[in-house]
Amino acid sequence: MPLTRSCAFALALLLAAAPAAPAARAQDACNAPAKDAIVHLDVPGTPFEPVITADGCWLFVTLASGNRPDGGDIAVVRRDAGKLSLVRTVPVKGNPTGAVLTHDGKTLIVASGAYLAFLDASRLISGAGDPVLGYIGNGSPLGFIYVNVTADDKVVFAAVERAEAIVSVNMDLVRAGKITDDAVISKLDVGNAPIAVTLSPDGRYLYTTSEIALSAWKWPDVCKPENAVSSGRGRGRVPPPYHGQGAIIVFDAALAVTAPSRAAVSRVAAGCSPVRFVLSPDGNTAYVSARNDNSLLAFDAHKLVNDTAHALLGKAEVGVAPVGVAVIDDASRIVVTNSNRFAGGAADHQPLAVVDAAKLRAGGKQSVLGQIPAGGFPRELRVTTDGRTLFVTNFSSKTLEMIDVTRALPGAR
Repeated sequence: MPLTRSCAFALALLLAAAPAAPAARAQDACNAPAKDAIVHLDVPGTPFEPVITADGCWLFVTLASGNRPDGGDIAVVRRDAGKLSLVRTVPVKGNPTGAVLTHDGKTLIVASGAYLAFLDASRLISGAGDPVLGYIGNGSPLGFIYVNVTADDKVVFAAVERAEAIVSVNMDLVRAGKITDDAVISKLDVGNAPIAVTLSPDGRYLYTTSEIALSAWKWPDVCKPENAVSSGRGRGRVPPPYHGQGAIIVFDAALAVTAPSRAAVSRVAAGCSPVRFVLSPDGNTAYVSARNDNSLLAFDAHKLVNDTAHALLGKAEVGVAPVGVAVIDDASRIVVTNSNRFAGGAADHQPLAVVDAAKLRAGGKQSVLGQIPAGGFPRELRVTTDGRTLFVTNFSSKTLEMIDVTRALPGAR
């Protein structure tokens, strides 16, 4: 029998007055603001990437050099009531760097130097059972460095830095327990030192960065060495440029799996040593850190495909050797880490630069708004689903930094 209008109204009032479900209350507690706008947690290794669960309650942090001489670790960090706590570390083979959590929240995939590691997320959190599901790789120094997964969790793309390639992996085989090299579907030849593996929001395109132009491209030499020792800095001489700019390389994501030899779409110069590539939520703008130019670049993502000569929108000098990039504050601001990775150390605390996205897209003039303090070699940035909290891995000073975006940004009230 249908409810009368008065009964339906009364039922709506009761539901509105009902207490929040336990899961919702727990998530609210996880995402509660900390007492201080910036909080640091010491971790037992050099942290590379923080991966945040969808509810914001847990982080999996790759430790590129953990407690063991034969590999690294995954730090499992609990976030609750504005506090961070290290719950456990889990050893993994190789050198864990980039990582991604599948969209269903079940599997953590880690680029770990000579290996791709696959871990059960629920076991990482609970501590019950061995969370390591298996590895792809035979120990050869290929340099798996960064990783991403398609929206349907069907395909993993992994950047293989030393092999100048990106490989794709069949996640159906991984879920079936067939975690072997046979799960590798395809290999894309890219360029020197590919890092980023970014997918467009619609899944149509795969983007990567290549730090140095291949000689076959015949790009002019405009970039100098980054490493302070090899460059001769401090000894009174500045070396001449010796290689071309790096590149953004765009692939058709479907063909990258099924026909890799036909997948390349375009290649665009992106400054000296471009390393990270992040898209705005709408997919219209790409932000790239050009480490050897000390700059953040903005590109029209559509023109990266169909009008490469006019794709660059703006450029801003941000600090020394920028690496990690994050889009925050409803895409109105960009944060980039100033790593000073070639000359700094644990005590050399570098800031995060905060950039006005609209001004950067308009050319970059006066787009740097200010800074947020960080630790030694701030490397990667990740934002919680609700957009209120930014996490930073301070690689040299061995801390995970939690930043309240509403309070710590320049000009925040």
